[in-house]
Amino acid sequence: MAIIQESPINISVEAASKVKELLAQEQEGTALRLFVTKGGCSGYSYGMTLDTEVREGDQVVDQHGVRLLLDGLAVRLLHGAQIDYSRTVMGEGFTLRNPNAVSTCGCGHSFTTADDPGMADPCDDAADRQA
Repeated sequence: MAIIQESPINISVEAASKVKELLAQEQEGTALRLFVTKGGCSGYSYGMTLDTEVREGDQVVDQHGVRLLLDGLAVRLLHGAQIDYSRTVMGEGFTLRNPNAVSTCGCGHSFTTADDPGMADPCDDAADRQA
């Protein structure tokens, strides 16, 4: 585990506030894990979960009273990203702005970077396989 001084990812005050609300219902020591998996419409997919385990190779970021866990792939592909939380008439939720994404899917959860295209699994292909 590495606790880093300069954060590869930033979490807004609004997002941190919402994460704290969620963490208040969890056991002590729970953190927000931001991760990336290969797949999705564009090559990689974003994910967030609550986690109590700091894994080997994780980087730990503390911002606004929230502990964020990142594995090496997330650090590499999301460096400079911003996690935010917004409430609008249409709904509310977390958003992730990734400056490394050169293309994204319409769903907003899948992306490609210039350096690494990932493993795209286009939505149309997945629907065809299920039919």
